[in-house]
Amino acid sequence: MILNEQQTMIRDMARQFAQEQLAPNAARWDREHHFPMEEIREMGRLGLMGINVPVEWGGAGADYVSTALALEEIAAGDGGTSTVMSGHNSVGCMPVLEYGTEAQKDKYLRLMAEFDNFRRRSVRERQEAEHKGMQNLLRGLLESIDDVARFAHVDPATTDARTVVEGVAMVEKKLLKSLAGHGLEVVDPKGKPFDPALHEAITTAPAASADEDHVVQTVYQVGYVLNGALLRPARVVVSQWNG
Repeated sequence: MILNEQQTMIRDMARQFAQEQLAPNAARWDREHHFPMEEIREMGRLGLMGINVPVEWGGAGADYVSTALALEEIAAGDGGTSTVMSGHNSVGCMPVLEYGTEAQKDKYLRLMAEFDNFRRRSVRERQEAEHKGMQNLLRGLLESIDDVARFAHVDPATTDARTVVEGVAMVEKKLLKSLAGHGLEVVDPKGKPFDPALHEAITTAPAASADEDHVVQTVYQVGYVLNGALLRPARVVVSQWNG
């Protein structure tokens, strides 16, 4: 199942809260018969205690998939707390939402109004992280850009071709090294078995032996993978053994 942005955000938020606030204390709470009131209040401020309540009544306005995801994460941290959350959202909020008067809704369903603050904060933090990542990426490319600029202004009358080729190769090496630091991997599969998940076969060529069947013979264009995600498949010629 592919989750939407809100479902993913709620799941991740619940997971982080459970791992940081619930799991380290769950065993002790059980031994001491402690009710985690402060943690429950924090869950309310995060929107977890009114997760299906519409935004106009102070809740998260999320769907039931989000509820199931959040409950699963909270239960992984502390089963007792997840039971409180489940009961509050079902037998607590739902009857008022479905059958309560406007005055009752206004009074009882506005306890989770801070979810909007959390949502805005999450969006801001994600944007800040994206901007910081872009700054780090570009900072690593600046030296290579300087090298390209120097080669763009060499005097062809006094510069031999070998120097230019060696210079371009140096820039390529520095670029790839910098991008590798951000998770970029080059897919250059010459002599390796053909993998349809990473390679695109543009044609086939006769194999010299059965051992070379379905082995990449030529790479016309390398591919790239970024942090495990395929950006571009390598375009290759695949050997085919015809007996």
